[in-house]
Amino acid sequence: MTEVPQVTIGEVVEGRVTGITKFGAFVKLVNGRDGLVHISEIANEFVADINQFVTVGDTVKVKVIGLNTKLNKFDLSIKQTLEDAKKPIDKVKMRPILKRSENSMFEDKLSSFLKKSEEKQNDLRRQMKVKQGTIKKRKP
Repeated sequence: MTEVPQVTIGEVVEGRVTGITKFGAFVKLVNGRDGLVHISEIANEFVADINQFVTVGDTVKVKVIGLNTKLNKFDLSIKQTLEDAKKPIDKVKMRPILKRSENSMFEDKLSSFLKKSEEKQNDLRRQMKVKQGTIKKRKP
């Protein structure tokens, strides 16, 4: 009899893609057990269509990141096995998402919105107090 290898959490193993859904890919591991690679663990980029990255029958390297005890299946990741995921982030290459000019425009719009919102809230509070009779109307 051949011995079935045991798979532990954190280990990188090979498996064959057995099915693809809109939320992930099902993979059969070397020990015969099944696992799911969630769509967020497919690649280091946004994944709109899993079929662009894997197809049924592909042999892929996956990292075991957990065990779903309810379904008795492994949680897997292809993304964590890629070399790019293991490289440290180069802070020099990182750039801010918004430039200062765009950021200041946003802050101006936000402060204007907050000011108008506060004025409307104060008017509503004043009207409610008048209706409730806690404040008397001013005589002109």
